Amino acid sequence: MDYKKLLNPVAYDLKPSGIRKFFGIAASRKDCISLGVGEPDFSTPTIFRQAGINSINDGKTGYTANAGLIELREAISSYTKQFIGVNYNPEDEIIITVGASEGIDCAIRTVCAPGDEILIPEPSFVCYAPLVKLCGGVPVPIECRIEDEFKLTPELLISKITSKSKALLIAYPNNPTGGVMEEEDLKKLAPIVKKYDLLVLSDEIYAELTYDGLKFTSIASLEGMRERTIVISGFSKYFAMTGWRLGYVCAPREISDVIFKIHQYAIMCAPTSAQFVALEALNSSARDGFKEVGKMRSTYDERRKYLVARLNSIGLNCFNPKGAFYAFPSVKATGMDGESFAYALLDAKNVAVVPGIAFGDCGKDFIRISYAYSLDVIKRALDLIEEFINELK
Repeated sequence: MDYKKLLNPVAYDLKPSGIRKFFGIAASRKDCISLGVGEPDFSTPTIFRQAGINSINDGKTGYTANAGLIELREAISSYTKQFIGVNYNPEDEIIITVGASEGIDCAIRTVCAPGDEILIPEPSFVCYAPLVKLCGGVPVPIECRIEDEFKLTPELLISKITSKSKALLIAYPNNPTGGVMEEEDLKKLAPIVKKYDLLVLSDEIYAELTYDGLKFTSIASLEGMRERTIVISGFSKYFAMTGWRLGYVCAPREISDVIFKIHQYAIMCAPTSAQFVALEALNSSARDGFKEVGKMRSTYDERRKYLVARLNSIGLNCFNPKGAFYAFPSVKATGMDGESFAYALLDAKNVAVVPGIAFGDCGKDFIRISYAYSLDVIKRALDLIEEFINELK
């Protein structure tokens, strides 16, 4: 049977995730030390988990409202008002999704029609461009530079805008670079977005994980930007809730209405027990000043400082990440590109890192290293990376 003739040609021709492809190989190797997966090494805090257990024991195992528990949407509304300074109506401007991943998918499908250009600063997370292509849209990469701390500059943005540009998709703190767009950086972009009548899709999944005293700023909080911004976030990263698969989308009602229809037909509602866990996470954290988040952030910060200093000391030039939990060192000094380096390192030392090209062509000379691992694991891996580099000389 000629399946290629019968299947959606766009879906058929999509490249598999560069992250998953590489770690499928790494997972098959015994005793491999992996520094690649972007998942907290913390368990979901006990008090949060217990709320999910209680909901199951209490028989709360049916569907929730399509948009999610109203109590959870109210808690998210309070959180966004406090944390990013933007107020969303829990009745019709907040939708609970199956992870931020579903939120990104629904947001892109809401905005992108065939032929539309979606501007995507790179390096970027691997799902954005494929989801745009599945809508018949055109992903337009904007190559951000290490000399700009991987920020999107006004000049770079303007250089890629055409008459077909529909939206700008930004994700800061950034995966894979750890770059952060501060308030003054975003204020330079906002007039351009307004001038060219663009929408903004803002993936804020790492918003709580910033370092060096930086305060996260959402572009939605800037004057005139709430009305043209879709905020996507979730509970996976800063509450260590990856497996619960819970996220949310916040947008003006006119946009949210369309997102809701896509979510309603595709998903029905997010997992019920996970919603009770997230509700407890927000409520208890609000009471104790986000104590658990603070503990995890402090631990990541300690690892970040060690990792970046060590990478630079062994000859891998590494920008100092200001957010998330990734470092993005250049391997150019070794004479190899990121993909060659990653495969050679895996073969020689059984250490897995992600080739930077998985996040866009401009990442070809880089590798991504996650510090969502214990300091002991990071130290052992870096000892082996240092050995590998010395053997190359």
